[in-house]
Amino acid sequence: MWSFILPPLFGGIIGYITNDIAIRMLFRPHGAKYVMGVHVPFTPGIIPKEKGRIAKAMGDAISENLMNREVLERSLLSDELIGKILESIDAFCAKQSGNEESVASFVSHYLSQDELDALVSSSCDELEKMLSEKLRESNFGADIARMAVEHAKDKVSGGLLGILGAGKIADIISTIAEPLLAKEINSMIRDNSRAIIHKIIRNQGKEFMDLPMKTFFVGHEAQIKQAKDSVVSIYRVVILEHLPKILQSLNISLMIEQRINEMDMGEIEPIILDVMSKELKAIVWFGAGLGALIGCVNIFV
Repeated sequence: MWSFILPPLFGGIIGYITNDIAIRMLFRPHGAKYVMGVHVPFTPGIIPKEKGRIAKAMGDAISENLMNREVLERSLLSDELIGKILESIDAFCAKQSGNEESVASFVSHYLSQDELDALVSSSCDELEKMLSEKLRESNFGADIARMAVEHAKDKVSGGLLGILGAGKIADIISTIAEPLLAKEINSMIRDNSRAIIHKIIRNQGKEFMDLPMKTFFVGHEAQIKQAKDSVVSIYRVVILEHLPKILQSLNISLMIEQRINEMDMGEIEPIILDVMSKELKAIVWFGAGLGALIGCVNIFV
């Protein structure tokens, strides 16, 4: 009876052990071993020895087949992902429609008070500079002077003064006074535009930051829909036009290769074993089964 039991049993044990050792030798030892200065064969393990080549092959395979332009565009522009973006926007808008907190309070969730103050100050400074320059460059004084003179002429021409001929005198005076008045107004604007704009912008900025968030969402459904369409449109343009440049600048193949080469085998081994534990165990038990089968065959040889 033992002659029928022992050969398959030993064959299975030998097959199990040899396959288990073979799998372990894929990773170990992590470095080359020497005995009295002589290099021990099969050290380091196959994966540590070929890590550079494997890293390059994996980087090329992933960048060419899994992370290429076509695959990413198909995933990033899928109806499912676009739908999730729109759902996120709708959820955000619905939440903010009932949000009573001020703009300043809302922004403070994402920025510190110092960052918020710096952002508001910087934005106001840029807006003040732009508006004051535009105001100084414009011939705004001429428009004000013309309106003032026309208003004065209308007042003089009407009623008793108009009957007495004051309108003709007003026409003569306006011809002389209008350019002088325009010059003075333009000069006042040039000298005081920044101070005037500063006061207006700062007051408006404070009022804006004190507004409740729901102010920008309640009753603005049409504008929100336009904004949603614009966000999706911009997103599509960014993906279609800039994704190739992004991929080229990122060089995914090189990033993966460098990252794998930077990792120690002590990090790589658990990752591979965790991912392929089921498959590697199947190989070990396949060796045991094959050894047992060979043992059975030997009984009848």
